[in-house]
Amino acid sequence: MTVTFPTNQDLDPLRLRKAFGVFPTGVVAVAAQVEGELVGLAASSFASVSLDPPLVSINLASSSKTWPQLRRSSHLGLTVLADHHGPLCRQLAGPVDRRFDDLDVTVTEDGAVLVDDGLAKFDTTIYREVEAGDHVLVLLELHAFEHSDVPTPLIFHRSGFVRLA
Repeated sequence: MTVTFPTNQDLDPLRLRKAFGVFPTGVVAVAAQVEGELVGLAASSFASVSLDPPLVSINLASSSKTWPQLRRSSHLGLTVLADHHGPLCRQLAGPVDRRFDDLDVTVTEDGAVLVDDGLAKFDTTIYREVEAGDHVLVLLELHAFEHSDVPTPLIFHRSGFVRLA
């Protein structure tokens, strides 16, 4: 059976976004203390990359106003969010001055900010940034981590949050 796909000229951004959305992903909080202020965002593009050296990645929109602030910190905290963190994820995408309201976090000596009840927590530094179209692929080197086996992860699918059955 032969299948014909549309040409590259037919890659409508809205349709492409919907197609990308059929792939479910976890969600991480990316946060740091920068000049005494907590700065953070939510990312649904987290992936493990390498064990040697230990690397993970996130993809962020080049238009992000938060990333230029975050990248100034010597360390970044990544927290894998649990299924009850849907409201927190939306909060991290909301007004900058309210992103950490009523949120229990730990700040490491190096400025990484970690959500206390997250599933996994990683203390990282920037290993490399790669321009990738309208995004920047950020490779992060791990320096410390901890994880929990109890709750289930927050899943982002088709522009919304779902729970594992």
